[in-house]
Amino acid sequence: MNIVVILVCLVVALVILIPLLEKYNKRIGLDKMEKYSKYIIPLAMAGIVVNMIYSMVQD
Repeated sequence: MNIVVILVCLVVALVILIPLLEKYNKRIGLDKMEKYSKYIIPLAMAGIVVNMIYSMVQD
């Protein structure tokens, strides 16, 4: 059940953050976002795996 809550929170955060990033893209700069985007997906996947392992051990 905890995994579902975590995944729902991640999806909601993405739904909120993507329009904000697109809106303020000119202020932030696309080059900076491309530089950081290569780190975001692996970190998110690692976080999901850690949370899944934690929830399995917890039960």
